[in-house]
Amino acid sequence: MKKIIVLGSTGSIGTQTLDVVRNNPREFEIVVLTALNSADLLIEQAREFLPKYVVIGKSSLYEYVRAALYQLDIKVLSGCDAISEIVTYAEADIVVTAMVGFSGLVPTIRAIESGKNIALANKETLVVAGNLVMATAQKYGSKILPVDSEHSAIFQCLVGEPKEGVEKIILTASGGPFRKFSKEQLLHVTPSDALAHPNWNMGAKITIDSATMINKALEIIEAKWLFDVEPSQIDVVVHPQSIIHSMVQFVDGSIKAQLGLPDMRTPIYYALNHPIRKSNNLNRYLFDPINTLTFEKPDLDRFPALNFAYEALRLGGNSACVINAANEIAVSAFLKERISFVQIPNIIGTVLAKSTFIEKPSLDDYIATDSETRLITQQIIEN
Repeated sequence: MKKIIVLGSTGSIGTQTLDVVRNNPREFEIVVLTALNSADLLIEQAREFLPKYVVIGKSSLYEYVRAALYQLDIKVLSGCDAISEIVTYAEADIVVTAMVGFSGLVPTIRAIESGKNIALANKETLVVAGNLVMATAQKYGSKILPVDSEHSAIFQCLVGEPKEGVEKIILTASGGPFRKFSKEQLLHVTPSDALAHPNWNMGAKITIDSATMINKALEIIEAKWLFDVEPSQIDVVVHPQSIIHSMVQFVDGSIKAQLGLPDMRTPIYYALNHPIRKSNNLNRYLFDPINTLTFEKPDLDRFPALNFAYEALRLGGNSACVINAANEIAVSAFLKERISFVQIPNIIGTVLAKSTFIEKPSLDDYIATDSETRLITQQIIEN
């Protein structure tokens, strides 16, 4: 049985990971569950999976969680530092990093430094510090196995292929709920409108990122580090049906594509079992004459956030860290109806121009950049 740590077990990817484990109880054992503040769901999960450790990030909830689990042989810890520490000493074969945003960076690096393999769902880890993360993984012999459906698709398409054979990576995007909206219509969308994704069931932050297409900008940056390609080798195509999850074009003109239903449990199961491909009971995509697969070019006029990826990669340094932090604060403000939907990319661009540039950042520099950027972004929103 593979022993698994799930960082962010109460979020969308975390709960779907536990669903995979639930359906394959002879293959996987949960040894650590962590959550930031969803105490009740964390308690429910702990009672079902009986991990050795549970960590609640919000320290004020520690006594509540500990009291609920005191009769079980589970050690309860609290605080964000505990999340980073538990990955270093808990025995596990793989760490599923399902935390949302910048918070996943330090725990992921600590897990890599302890030699554990990473099932990476927290794209921000590579967006913020891709060079550092991949260098650390190489140093400690840790495998980075992508869980994002797009990067899992690329990863699968590249199995058995030499790096020099790759001409282009083609990321697919659903286009989100506003794919056909005019610029005028985008001025009036609400958070509830933006949370109604047509294909995927995701958390609030990721769903908003899909609506602005900033998620695809982050995925371009992630792809650059995961697959060691140049930005000019990464394209994006809008594919509304979300059946083709991404493609790779090779130097001979051939294209490989990975297809499947929009169900995150498929790439999760693939990552947990890698390098073995195992059967499962998930629903299959059925080819039918009435099912048409279509493609469109992304509209950068209506969705300018996509440009941030190429700008961040051109600038290098801590630029992607700035974009990520500014986006997290802007999305939070939009969900609270403090700013409009179209202000999100405008704010990110403004913050990028105002932030301190560091050419060769360390981990401490990334942490400082994240803090500074959040402060600048808050000030822009309040003014």
